[in-house]
Amino acid sequence: MADRLEDFQKFRTDLNEEILGCGHLGINRFFALDHQAYEPGPLGTKNKELLGVVASAVLRCDDCFTYHLVRGGEEGWKREELIDALNVALIVGGSTTIPHGRRAFDRLRDIGGLQP
Repeated sequence: MADRLEDFQKFRTDLNEEILGCGHLGINRFFALDHQAYEPGPLGTKNKELLGVVASAVLRCDDCFTYHLVRGGEEGWKREELIDALNVALIVGGSTTIPHGRRAFDRLRDIGGLQP
């Protein structure tokens, strides 16, 4: 399982570097804006990552969902915080978010299960 997460992270890093290296101003600005949205602010980075995981589940973006799970682990999410956020995603997105709930529990193994 850890190999899959490492593969995802390497793939994401390598391709992001290639995309940003193409020199397109609009693409570079969008990537910068995306990064800035998750910087510390009134909501706090931890909460912004919870918002990111919910939005990614509802929009069914697997890459974004995995990215935000990893970032949330780095920001110190507690297990019950993620589970509560997954409940919000389920209510907002309906049964189409169930696979992301499965993915979250699977990824918890990779990122250390989060704090109790």
